[in-house]
Amino acid sequence: MTSSTLLPVDPFETATQLTLADDLLTILRTTTTEPRPDDQLEALTLAVAADLPVLLWGEPGIGKTAALTQLADSLDLPLTTVIASVHEPTDFSGLPIVGEDPAVRGVPMAPPQWAVELVRAGRGLLFLDELSTATPAVQAALLRVVLERRVGALQLPPGVRIVAAANPRASAADGWELSPPLANRFVHLYWVHDQDVVVRGLGGVWPRAELPRLEPERLAEAVAFARRAVCGFLKVRPTLIHRLPSTETRRGGAWPSPRSWETALTLLAFGTAASVSRDVLALLVRGAVGDGPGLELLAHLDRMDLPDPESLLADPASAELPERGDLRQAALEAVVAAVGARPERERWEAGWAVLVRALETGAPDLLVAPATTLAALRRDNWEVPKAVERLTAVVGLAERADRSVERAGRAEGARR
Repeated sequence: MTSSTLLPVDPFETATQLTLADDLLTILRTTTTEPRPDDQLEALTLAVAADLPVLLWGEPGIGKTAALTQLADSLDLPLTTVIASVHEPTDFSGLPIVGEDPAVRGVPMAPPQWAVELVRAGRGLLFLDELSTATPAVQAALLRVVLERRVGALQLPPGVRIVAAANPRASAADGWELSPPLANRFVHLYWVHDQDVVVRGLGGVWPRAELPRLEPERLAEAVAFARRAVCGFLKVRPTLIHRLPSTETRRGGAWPSPRSWETALTLLAFGTAASVSRDVLALLVRGAVGDGPGLELLAHLDRMDLPDPESLLADPASAELPERGDLRQAALEAVVAAVGARPERERWEAGWAVLVRALETGAPDLLVAPATTLAALRRDNWEVPKAVERLTAVVGLAERADRSVERAGRAEGARR
């Protein structure tokens, strides 16, 4: 087609079509939110409420930036996004500005514009994106920003929260491992997609980020519990107070140090005061001190919740035993161990009464091991209490099952 046959362009029609295109984009981008359980979003919101720096790890396109944008909207915080990888160290440590008489007045470090605007607003969500593609020099400059909230000579106000995002090195463009000092300042949350959340979100409804509902009457109790839990755990596991991982990759994640244990204590206090679920608490604790130490601390919390065996022996008829099978088993084993530590006839009979109480309120298969151990503690001059008769069928059934397994094993061995 030659230029002579081209139709003339109508400027009005072009403007109209662009306006309609903008209207269509506005409709597409208009979404709503709804209160909906989302463990990783709840963990993120609680850590932000606790004023702890959070680092979201996830593959590209998983929705980290969208989650931060939605979080800022839900919490009514102005969002300031800084792409760490495209900045120089002086953008975080400050640019030296020589003024009059520097020998007397010194050389101030001028902060960047984004930091000045955050201070002017007095509050906000500072989003440090692409952290794993920032050079080591930039990461070093970020240390004071993340921990001390200082940018050059400027102190960020308490109303500013810090969240960062990073891609694993394998999927990051020119990625670097996070330096251990910087990594140890964050709560690490691993962002994964949830099918239902994505599908419903693309349909226009995303889960709403809401601040944890702290219960005023539980604040002091929550702090006391968190301190007792962390201090009690580290007394029995002192080697976990500080353990720098041996590999570079793991050093760039969560690992235990006095700083990260203080973070875990803070998260535990906030989680207790807000009555968050076990799954949310696990995400936060493991994100602070690492998977291994975090799981050990959670197991320690379970043991703290166990009833005192001496209290159970003192009043077996009204004994309150845990519902969860593993905790119930541990409680019964603690009762038997307490009897074994001070074997007296009255305590031995009370131990049987506790086992009967467990039989009345739970699964009988959990009683086999503690009943067998308790029976072995009997002295020759102790009469067998009547309570034992109610447990005989349980123990006898287990013994018959064991003998059946042994016979089956011997028969299989003979065939071979």
